[in-house]
Amino acid sequence: MTKKYWIVILAVAALAVALRLPRLQMRPMHGDEAVGAYKFGELLEEDYYRYDPHEYHGPALNYFTLIVARLAGEKSYASLTELTVRIVPVFFGFLLVLMPLLLLAGIGRAAAVVAAGLTAISPAFVFYSRYYIHEMLLVCFTFAVIVGGYRYAKSGKIGWAICTGVFVGLIHATKETCVIAFGSMLAALALTLLFRRRAGGIDGSPRKIKAVHLLAAAAAAIIVSALFFSSFLTHPQGIIDSVRTYGAYFSRANQNQLHNHPWYYYLQILLYRPGYANQPPWTEGLIVILAAAGLVFIVVKKSLPTAERSLFYFIALYTVIITVVYSAIPYKTPWCLLSFFHGMILLAAVGTAAIFKFASRASVRIILGFAFGLALLDLLLQAYLSNYVYYADYTNPYVYAHPTTDVFKITNQLKDVSAAHPAHYGMGVEVVVPDADYWPLPWYFRRFTNVGWRSGVGQMTRTAPVVIASPDVEDALIAQLYALAPPGEKNLYMPLFDGYIQLRPEIELRGYITKELLDKYNQLEAAEIQEAQK
Repeated sequence: MTKKYWIVILAVAALAVALRLPRLQMRPMHGDEAVGAYKFGELLEEDYYRYDPHEYHGPALNYFTLIVARLAGEKSYASLTELTVRIVPVFFGFLLVLMPLLLLAGIGRAAAVVAAGLTAISPAFVFYSRYYIHEMLLVCFTFAVIVGGYRYAKSGKIGWAICTGVFVGLIHATKETCVIAFGSMLAALALTLLFRRRAGGIDGSPRKIKAVHLLAAAAAAIIVSALFFSSFLTHPQGIIDSVRTYGAYFSRANQNQLHNHPWYYYLQILLYRPGYANQPPWTEGLIVILAAAGLVFIVVKKSLPTAERSLFYFIALYTVIITVVYSAIPYKTPWCLLSFFHGMILLAAVGTAAIFKFASRASVRIILGFAFGLALLDLLLQAYLSNYVYYADYTNPYVYAHPTTDVFKITNQLKDVSAAHPAHYGMGVEVVVPDADYWPLPWYFRRFTNVGWRSGVGQMTRTAPVVIASPDVEDALIAQLYALAPPGEKNLYMPLFDGYIQLRPEIELRGYITKELLDKYNQLEAAEIQEAQK
């Protein structure tokens, strides 16, 4: 590669880091992130992990986070930070930016650089690269299988076969939706080979796969998956559970209506979301349109950047198939779109390269380059705004079932009050929210050692100096607190928060503090003010 390309690649890499790494603690932890961090805390503290076939997805995220925590010297759940856990998806999101360079021979330099650039600044990929969930690992490993399979098809070397197998195992160990990726890749490969045969060999004679190489790849996939699911040979039942899980997930997908959305839900997010007040509209329509252009160029075989038509056909078929499958499944969450949207980015890169190749006049290329540059700047601006301005705002299309920044107010108020209690972080706290809908508070209260998490008032077995609860249970809570208090020791409870507090939009929480502790807190606060004024 020339010096010019290396400069561009370094600039893209630097931009990817600059968008993903800063201020990882700024956005409130999503409930799913907090649950994942809590489960990882069990592995960190107890060196114990057991795959649950009903919840929490695969073990890969936990074990990769363990590497980071060990390097950071963190040994307890209470010591964890957002940086420790979120740096894992940041890392794999960054790898995903650079991986198109491994397809240089297949899609060409221009397409590879465009794919890297679009991945680097895509608001969706930046946003979820900063999210402690499994999706970024899933997409990264899936693309690694495609890259490894292509490199093996070109070289015939067993090393690439084994590498591909390793990433197949990692996909399986990441998330149960891997079956969608596997099915889409196999279907795309079968159709590509069929078209290739009918065309009399699109890229020349196909290389035969050696049986020993196929066995090596399968062995690598099985070994890697088995190691993760068995908790590195300490829990063999996990291997069986990794198969049993699909019955549970298929059953739950048919029953859970909360996250059901129409087939066009993902495309609606990507194409257009109107802005409100002073916000710009949200859209990654540029990528979708360029992907459609890439698809057209591949179908009509016009102006493709290289002669690797089999790879183009595979990418096009894979993207179309996986997009249709995800759109057809009623259960939808925004981060799931990453699996097929990455395919669209690859198609968009091919489409961009083909458009500039098709435009032979220099003046046309200049106009196209100017328009493309403006569109990229708009994507870059959206990536910044979605991650550093509207990161918890529901007008942001990637904010979904997300806590408000009030979780910081709740946490800070609890810390301030605990300073006036003799036990400090050991102060008794009761949290009562129906259906255990109090996440991500367990993450933010992780340093408090005496918290009772209740789904109903009837689960309370004690009083506590601080109570946080849903207003739905307020009347029953008051009665229960007085019923539980010893005779002659009934406490008067006062409001803990100064104003209206939301866990999520329209999901209110209220706080209560005993008058005795509130008086001590007010005295402590007054003393601190007097000391500061001296």
